[in-house]
Amino acid sequence: MKLTFSLVALSVSVALAAERPVDDVAAVRYDSGEVMAKMMAKKEATWNRFRGLGFFKHGRYRTTNTYSACSNGYVSLKTKSYAEKFACKNLDVTGHLVHGDLGSTDDSGEVGSSLWGYTVDGREFVAIGQTDGTAFAEVVGKGWWNYVPFIGKAEGTLDYIGRLPQYSTPSLWREIRDYKGRYAIIGSEANDHGVQIFDIRKLLEVRPSWNPLSTKTKVFDINTDASHFADLPRGRSHNVVSAEASNHIIAVGAQPRTDACRGGLIFIDVSDINNPKRTGCAADDGYVHDAQCLIYHGPDKKYEGTEICYGYNEDSLTIYNITDKTTTNIISRTSYDGVSYTHQGWVLDTNNQAFLLMDDEYDEVDRLGAAADQRATTLIWNITSLENPILSGTYKSDVISVDHNQYVKNMFSYQANYGAGVRILDVSSIPTDPTGAGVSEVAFIDIFPEDDDITSEPDFMGTWHTYPFFKSGHVVLNTFDRGVFAVKRSRKLTGRVRAEF
Repeated sequence: MKLTFSLVALSVSVALAAERPVDDVAAVRYDSGEVMAKMMAKKEATWNRFRGLGFFKHGRYRTTNTYSACSNGYVSLKTKSYAEKFACKNLDVTGHLVHGDLGSTDDSGEVGSSLWGYTVDGREFVAIGQTDGTAFAEVVGKGWWNYVPFIGKAEGTLDYIGRLPQYSTPSLWREIRDYKGRYAIIGSEANDHGVQIFDIRKLLEVRPSWNPLSTKTKVFDINTDASHFADLPRGRSHNVVSAEASNHIIAVGAQPRTDACRGGLIFIDVSDINNPKRTGCAADDGYVHDAQCLIYHGPDKKYEGTEICYGYNEDSLTIYNITDKTTTNIISRTSYDGVSYTHQGWVLDTNNQAFLLMDDEYDEVDRLGAAADQRATTLIWNITSLENPILSGTYKSDVISVDHNQYVKNMFSYQANYGAGVRILDVSSIPTDPTGAGVSEVAFIDIFPEDDDITSEPDFMGTWHTYPFFKSGHVVLNTFDRGVFAVKRSRKLTGRVRAEF
């Protein structure tokens, strides 16, 4: 949905950004789950509406899985009997597989969620969340196999290898991250699912490097081909996080909220990957929706070298010292004007953690704070002092959309913004101008054209998640309904771009 606004409107939006203490009265509504339930009801209503229109139905879309350039503002995907086009800038499509061709057979609808990437022996793989499990595909690299007639595999296409079924029952919410670049850690909102831990090297057994033209696939066994952690209150989590520096993974958003850990950080020792063990939890700020956990390096010398988590806790940015896994050690807990649902964020530079970008998943819907105009709004935090984070500014997209999550690579923020698709922002100006005035959008692809003419309300449809960290430059994104896409910086750029993204 494209809307153009003046620079005056932008300057006003920057002025709206301000941190503030957590509202203890409102916090009761968040802690009880009331706010999340309202948001979930909105999402379910959206999906049911589109399901009634035939979305998610098997066969609605077709795999194209070939190179398609972004030309004159659009990329066109075609087969002999099927064609679609998506608005774009500076991103070409190199591969595309629909969920059915990624092994999903869910009768209720083939729906995608999260995904993550892994590089093993120089090969790039993705683990793809779906309602009925996790699919695995390779982003095909450059080599002689690109040019073999009839059976060759083109560079940048997606090659389906296999899948790991869900551990218990199907669930739309399936979050995937990595542990030490080798293991996929898979959480789900389904009761009794626990956390699945899958060694990506098993994909090499199916498709060995000496046979790059192989088309062999495998459905992996949930008991013999993956490790499993079950010690969660109801066996479910909303998300999973890596804390590899201390040989841990972390489950967050477990239910019920009345459990002793209150849906907070639940620490799982995976020193023995086949025998994961719970070591404690951080419960004092209640439910954690997402987090980034890493060794701190930055200007706040008091915490240099400690292991911390930046927690996105529904109504606050909560920063934890997690060196001791048996207790809660909160460094700071900070809210902000217009808070609606603090969702996810990422530090600008892991080696100098002075700034952090964050998205609020519901402020555009609630029309609050800087997002009152419903344009996707990125919050910019100065975390020079971990004990006193300052909300220094915002970046305002020129489109109406809900922002879902973002990751930063080489001073570019890769954002999955639901109906607005993947948007890539140059954020290199933030260290010298933390208001966000210098941030600019350099590329995008919008995989949900159905809402492009609608300006009344942003939808929870389109792109759920994106992974930008592959050395090849391929960016992979997972959508609710159209499957998975591999995209890459266009061969022919529009405008000037600072560096490789």
